[in-house]
Amino acid sequence: MTPAALRKLCLGFPGAREEFPFGEDSSVFKVAGKMFALSPLKAKPLRISLKCEPDLAVRLRAEHPEIIPGHHLDKRHWNTVHLDGPLTGAFVRELVEDSYDLVVAGLPKREQEKLGWVALSRE
Repeated sequence: MTPAALRKLCLGFPGAREEFPFGEDSSVFKVAGKMFALSPLKAKPLRISLKCEPDLAVRLRAEHPEIIPGHHLDKRHWNTVHLDGPLTGAFVRELVEDSYDLVVAGLPKREQEKLGWVALSRE
C-alpha cells in the first residue's frame, strides 16, 4: 500500500478529516474530532496506528509480526501496523474500517446519524 492509497482509504469514510496536530509529518485521521488513525505517511517503512478492541489487539499482535503495540499510544487500545510486509490491502482496509467503527460507535447517536453510520452486530 502506498502513502497516497492509505490517505485515500482513511479519508474515504463519512466525516473523516486529516489534521496535523503533531506536526506536518504525522497525518492524524479523525471523525467528529476523535482520532481513528495516525500515520507518518512519509516514513519508511510505511506504518499506521489504529484503534482496536483490547482482546483483538493482543490476538492480532500474536498472529502478525507486522502488528505491534501502538507506538506512543495506549497499548491496550492501539496497534501500529507496518505495511511493508505480507499483510494484504484488504486486511489493512478491514483494520482501518474497524478502527473507524470503534470510534464512531463511541459517539453520541446524533453524531452517528449525521454520519449515516449504522451499528452492525459483531457477534
